[in-house]
Amino acid sequence: MTGRRRIRSTVLPRSLVRPARAGALSAGALTACAALVAGCGVVPGVTEGPGDDTITVMTWAPENTGATNKPGMPAFAEAYGRWVNSHGGIDGRPLRVLTCDERDDAVAAARCARRAVAENAVAVVGSYSQHGDAFLPTLEAAGIPYIGGYGLTHDEFTSPLSYPVNGGQPALLAGLGRTLADACGPVALVRPDTITGDQLPPLLDSGLAAGGHATAGDLRAAEAATSYDDTAERALEHAAAGTGEERGCVVPALGDRTGTFMDSFRRARARHPEVRTATVLGSVDQTVLDASGGASGPYEGAYVTGWYPEAGDARWDPMKEVIRAEAFGDNRIDPADAGVQTTWIAYRVLHQAVESLGDGEVTADTVTTALDGGLKVTTGGLTPTLRWEFQDTLASVGLPRLVNANVTLHVVVKGRLTAAADGFTDVTATLKDAAL
Repeated sequence: MTGRRRIRSTVLPRSLVRPARAGALSAGALTACAALVAGCGVVPGVTEGPGDDTITVMTWAPENTGATNKPGMPAFAEAYGRWVNSHGGIDGRPLRVLTCDERDDAVAAARCARRAVAENAVAVVGSYSQHGDAFLPTLEAAGIPYIGGYGLTHDEFTSPLSYPVNGGQPALLAGLGRTLADACGPVALVRPDTITGDQLPPLLDSGLAAGGHATAGDLRAAEAATSYDDTAERALEHAAAGTGEERGCVVPALGDRTGTFMDSFRRARARHPEVRTATVLGSVDQTVLDASGGASGPYEGAYVTGWYPEAGDARWDPMKEVIRAEAFGDNRIDPADAGVQTTWIAYRVLHQAVESLGDGEVTADTVTTALDGGLKVTTGGLTPTLRWEFQDTLASVGLPRLVNANVTLHVVVKGRLTAAADGFTDVTATLKDAAL
């Protein structure tokens, strides 16, 4: 503890406040950051040089693309870095947060990973990318853990250096199927005609089967289509084929093309107004709802399965305090966005992993060792206690890194995601029955 300067705080819990270890950012660090093409978030209280104990991490996400954008994730990561450093760092160590525009592009994602290696990042934290096969091999070769990805790709649930904080698409689809079994007549799933898309019907059907419901109609759609008029018509006809008072449901699961599908669906729905929609985070979140017209958009009344409590839940208050303190007025950061929420939880994982090392060296290897060594991470009730083991409960169905199979149910009310049921639903047993 020699050389540490204790910083007092009346805001944070004692476990979050540690003595500061470093001073101002060096000129060399500023010069190096300015030379990086993709942008670099460097937060206050950072030094560099021999013996420095600054913790460098990276957060990436696509920004300013024609598809899915998650600018709130790197923006929140930078805000978190400023906040942590203003309260003494992580266990007294300054935090240096780098950000990278992933551009929704495999080449750019790989470039971000190479930057993380070049900058000696100890982890990539709270990031979003659909290109796991492009960046995970680079991180794995360098031994850099990937903490709290968005859960978009199968790779995130198989890589030994991936530490997901949610159940990704598998948990969401299984949970949605269980919900729709009680709420819908015929169900039509609209999904990409790809190898990845082939994994979706068994997941949804596992939830439907758990509720005694027939399997969903499987409607394949071109991944890069500019219009889905024919697919929307077929989905509506399938969902409207129910009898009596049963209301059919259409489930679009087209990722960043879901909005394009919903444009076609909105036009065709006039002939089948009784059909409702249901979907999952990753295809729809609050930013998509806002962009599609909010309360007047096509998702009003839709069921949506998510990973976390609704944004108004008091368990998000510590995250909102960070936003108020360090990013007030930054409209890139929406506390209701699942990307921002995932980034908050991922940084809580990093924080506790570093604290568990005490005065030991913080490197990619030591952070990985801590996470693999049975560390139990708490998130204030936003998830179950997280703990990663080499072969976890769902290894038998090809998801060895999936440790949080809890989902929440939301409904879109006045353009906002609102809780439709209390608490979490654990879909571990349902996923075990999925024929993946």
